[in-house]
Amino acid sequence: MPEGPTRYAWYDSPVGRLLLAGCPDGLTLISFPSGSRRQRPAAGWQRDDAAFAAAMTQLAEYFAGTRKAFSLPLRPAGTAFQLSVWSALREIPFGATLSYGGLARRIGQPSAARAVGAANGANPLPIVVPCHRVIGADRSLTGFGGGLDTKRFLLAHEARLSPTLARQGELFG
Repeated sequence: MPEGPTRYAWYDSPVGRLLLAGCPDGLTLISFPSGSRRQRPAAGWQRDDAAFAAAMTQLAEYFAGTRKAFSLPLRPAGTAFQLSVWSALREIPFGATLSYGGLARRIGQPSAARAVGAANGANPLPIVVPCHRVIGADRSLTGFGGGLDTKRFLLAHEARLSPTLARQGELFG
């Protein structure tokens, strides 16, 4: 586990006020303002907006449409399996989607689609680790910690900037 106090900041985004949290060596959490995985600063956390300047800049660039990949130090806490899923999520290109089964195949565990779904749902760094790009095998939008409206918004945002995803417009209409 990383050393040092947990620091946090708030970032006002088009999907609401995001909670950013981390330790001195990386970002550990992005939490949406609503949805099933909503979190608040815990007792003992220290507000430190300056510590998240790079994250805020990169998020602003993403929402402005000028950034398609993030380059931030990340320190998510999870099992070895979860970490492998989250690593594979970062390889899904901007403007692309992948099914849970497809993601399971990518990590070499083709029969683990449900476990991949659970790991995807536990992703502590949404947007930066793009779990919103994972959809159902039938191309349906499935559960998302920030709510389906937020997932729909993120996919539509990327669709506007990517011809690949724009062709899948029926998901977002």
